[in-house]
Amino acid sequence: MSRDIHAMSAAQLAAALRAKEFSAQEVARHFLARIQRSTLGAFLAVDEEATLSQARAADALLAAGDAPPLAGVPIAHKDIFVTRDWPTTAGSRMLEGYRSPFESTVTRLFQEAGMVCLGKLSCDEFAMGSSNENCAFGPVKNPWDTSRVPGGSSGGSAAAVAARLAPAATGTDTGGSIRQPSSFCGITGIKPTYGRASRYGMVAFASSLDQAGPLARSAEDCALLLSAMCAPDPLHDSTSLDLPPEDFSRSLGGSIKGLRIGLPREFFGEGMESGVRAALDGALDALRALGAITVDISLPSAALAVAVYYIIAPAEASSNLSRYDGVKFGRRASRYADLQEMYERTRAEGFGAEVKRRIMTGTYVLSHGYYDAYYLQAQKVRRQIADDFQRAFAQCDVIAGPATPTAAWPLGAHESNPLADYMADIYTLPASLAGLPAMSTPAGFDAAGLPVGLQLIGNYLQEAGLLQAAHQLQGATDWHTKAPANI
Repeated sequence: MSRDIHAMSAAQLAAALRAKEFSAQEVARHFLARIQRSTLGAFLAVDEEATLSQARAADALLAAGDAPPLAGVPIAHKDIFVTRDWPTTAGSRMLEGYRSPFESTVTRLFQEAGMVCLGKLSCDEFAMGSSNENCAFGPVKNPWDTSRVPGGSSGGSAAAVAARLAPAATGTDTGGSIRQPSSFCGITGIKPTYGRASRYGMVAFASSLDQAGPLARSAEDCALLLSAMCAPDPLHDSTSLDLPPEDFSRSLGGSIKGLRIGLPREFFGEGMESGVRAALDGALDALRALGAITVDISLPSAALAVAVYYIIAPAEASSNLSRYDGVKFGRRASRYADLQEMYERTRAEGFGAEVKRRIMTGTYVLSHGYYDAYYLQAQKVRRQIADDFQRAFAQCDVIAGPATPTAAWPLGAHESNPLADYMADIYTLPASLAGLPAMSTPAGFDAAGLPVGLQLIGNYLQEAGLLQAAHQLQGATDWHTKAPANI
């Protein structure tokens, strides 16, 4: 073969498969071999026979000549999506060994698109975290510097794509868990408008915030993947938007001359590392060179996003995780004297420290006497944050800023200070609370050679415009083509 398979993007692989340069089974075996050699800890479950079975089905579609665009292209799934052929743990001892009797809508749609699943990817337990150190089965290492975190909670997804263990992966974004690890690992990731992708079969953390999205090498890849995974699902998800499937790649080649890019003053103040700021300035200069116009805007309530999120998300987590009680499914303590002790031991043994912390916080803010003071007030401020965005979009088409205030930090650096993890989401939380589409695209590197991501935020249902801006930036730069050394 003239090209290394793992060096190809999802779009390039799709074209090569259709041109019969190699078979889906050859591609799958190539990636499975790389996964087996990897020491990053990105994968939690691999099943060679299940993968090759899907590859054989993709080869049959390709041979018949009527295959979907992504047929035969490998993908790996964050272990927050339930799958019938691979176990689902959500990164938790609570679900260790769990086999779902049904397939999540997102993974089913990728199967119907002919994609080949390589396995399940590590994540922070129940998607709670910003570093992928909260996984019960061990942390994931950043392929750019294995002494550092890959970001979270979709750190396994980001690390796998960056290390060329998979050309594409699914992730979920509750408060930034697609964009932050994409930034830390130098890849592209997008969270669509809330409701674009079905949440059916996605293990719940905070139901009013959770949203699925793709992580891949480029905006082009993300556009193809998003087109395959977004469809109405009224039978299974009441929050699913009743919109027909959309081709998110339709505008990729269009010029961004005259595009108004808003720069919130609240995103460019104190707290951002100088290396991150320098990289962002370079990316914004590249966008201006393409004809985009930058305008100063304000999101006055954005500073309250961390406080609002860490009231609403734990409250919803407290409710969602109450089902893990040792009775319905999942783990049950082996020794207990009565029903009360079974509940207590099951949850004490099954949940990790961060999950317990958020359950306790959520239970507190929902308790009698505190609901109005905390949860209700947080929901009111959430509306203010959403309104701020709508006022800003009267002045601009896209909003740009950092995905994170820093590059990836060393493993264990925040172990005794969970608030430092929470503050790492300061720039991603506002868009999540408003339910807006947002993405991270590579924007260069800091002085230590660590990746930096540029966050782009669009108005509701404007994913195609975000992907167009990112694609044009990627066409004028080469940051998204860079790979870690020794992968």
